[in-house]
Order: sequence, then structure tokens, then C-alpha cells
Amino acid sequence: MADEPMTQTDAIVRLKELVEDIDFTMLTTQDPAGNLVSRPMSTRQMDENGDIWFFTAEDTKKVDEVEADHDVGLSYLDAKGMRFVSVAGRARLVHDRAKMEELYTSSLDIWFEDGLETPGIALLMVTPVECEFWEPKHGKLVMAAGMLKALVTKDTPDDTMRHERISC
Repeated sequence: MADEPMTQTDAIVRLKELVEDIDFTMLTTQDPAGNLVSRPMSTRQMDENGDIWFFTAEDTKKVDEVEADHDVGLSYLDAKGMRFVSVAGRARLVHDRAKMEELYTSSLDIWFEDGLETPGIALLMVTPVECEFWEPKHGKLVMAAGMLKALVTKDTPDDTMRHERISC
């Protein structure tokens, strides 16, 4: 019997778990020459509205690129867990002191020497439009066994990965 697809609500809940658990993402923007440019970002939160939050400095190329073209991509990868997330979204710079106080932790002091008093500190908020994720349906060991079996039998591997696409 084939696995039933997840409901939209369950898929969104799982997406939030993956985004917050994997933490680091590659944020992709478009530079003035039209090139796609990616850089690592640490996810602070995916809130109840589905918005994904990051800290940034205002005077960065990524902020300039987001202000010129709000369309961005986020790519999350957990190679050991075989979990992957892709988010197409719209980004904007946010100056909300209460939200910054909620999300700031001392681990960010590496980038923001004066904490929340660092000149130019801001939040980058990404509102997802389309999201996809892939993860093992039955755990890594079952997936690995299925792939090994396919390798030995020269057969196509069983459908061992769950793949969900969500319009957010």
C-alpha cells in the first residue's frame, strides 16, 4: 500500500521542524549583473505565520540585492540525516526592536560586536511562496538498505524518500 501524502497542515508543521532543526541555509539572491549569489545564514525562527527570520547588517550586498529584487531562495541541507528543504520566497529588511530582542542570542555576538546596539543591525524576513522538502520515509537505515538492495539487484530503488511541495 502506498504512503498517503501529507495534509497541507502536517506538511507545514514538518517544514517548520526541518527549517528550525537544520538551522543553516544558503540564501540566494540576484546581483546587479543577474548572477545568482548564495551565502550561509543562520535561521533564528520560522514563526506562526510561516515567515523565516535571520539577523543581518544593513550595509551588505545581500541587503542591497534583496531591496532591488525581493525574490530569494533558501536551501537547507542535512547530509547525515538525508533531509533537504528548498524555499522560494520574498525577502524584506525589518527594523523591529521587540522581534530582535525575542530572537537575539549571545551566539550572534561573533557578527554583532555590540549585540543589539550594533549600528546597522536588522532582521531579514523571508515569506515563503513555494516550499519543498525531502527526507527518508522510514529512517536512514531503511533508506540505506533499500539503496543497497537496488545497487545489488540493479533495480530502481524503492520509493524511500518523502517529497512534499507546499504552496505557502
